[in-house]
Amino acid sequence: MRQLDVTLLAEAPAQRLAAFRILTGAFAVGYLLVRLPYFLTVTRLDPARWDPPGALSVLGSPLTPGPAQAVLIATILAGIAFTLGWQYRVSGPTFALLLLCVLTYRNSWSHLFHSDNLLAMHVLIVGLAPAVDAWSVDARRSALPAPSVRYGWPLRLAAFVTVLTYVVTGIAKLRYTGGEWLTGDTLLHQITFDNARKKVLGSPYSPLAAPLANHPGLVRPLGLATLVVELGAPMALLSRRWATSWAASAWIFHVGIVALMAISFPYPLSLVAYAPLFRCERPFRSAAAALGRRRGRRAQELRADRHGGLDEIQ
Repeated sequence: MRQLDVTLLAEAPAQRLAAFRILTGAFAVGYLLVRLPYFLTVTRLDPARWDPPGALSVLGSPLTPGPAQAVLIATILAGIAFTLGWQYRVSGPTFALLLLCVLTYRNSWSHLFHSDNLLAMHVLIVGLAPAVDAWSVDARRSALPAPSVRYGWPLRLAAFVTVLTYVVTGIAKLRYTGGEWLTGDTLLHQITFDNARKKVLGSPYSPLAAPLANHPGLVRPLGLATLVVELGAPMALLSRRWATSWAASAWIFHVGIVALMAISFPYPLSLVAYAPLFRCERPFRSAAAALGRRRGRRAQELRADRHGGLDEIQ
């Protein structure tokens, strides 16, 4: 029970949870804005392709373009309020649910983007947590609270979710491919087939795929390395040193996917997915301290200028 208290019920400062709110909110809003043309196109797809999973499975047909686009714009506006921590009792849960619906809506047209799942779950956790007791519009006139379990458990839960997404992926590889993934043959076939298909369809593909197909010995060790990263993810929960090593390995793994398959997973590549494993408030504190020192120097310069002007007058 003591170990459970340490891992699940650890205290954390309010700034750490607030920093994670800002990071997840800023990423989600930025993601929706950057891909806004694509999301708008989704609202006009052929209803015959409609096959909703998860939260939208109860809908028998898609929304017409107008209401669907209104929901998308409302999600972006709620996300801005979420990030700023304004009216969070409403904007927090509202953005979490709207983002889940928008991402699920995008997944309802025959292709599932599993890379969206972790972002949606992190925003749900933060949206239902007390993430505005620091660094928010709602708390701008409130005293900073003491570190507490109420700020720690959402971060630990988000960290567990991050780790579990990798473990589940690793288990799925072993379940569906058996030992063939360990030899690297399945990975090599996946890389070559995916890039060949993209080249035929005129989509972006990796120029490294063809050379690697001629040198399979270079790819085979990557199959084992992939499973080490995915099944070894729980090690990140042991300490921050382990978390640093694992997060770096996982990030390099995703960079490798971009290089070999031209497939990008923006959330992990941004490093925000790994933020709950660390003291993610530190960069914000450092930035605030630097800004404070700059303002202080500027104030001293202004005072010196005033005194200099008075001396000249006298």
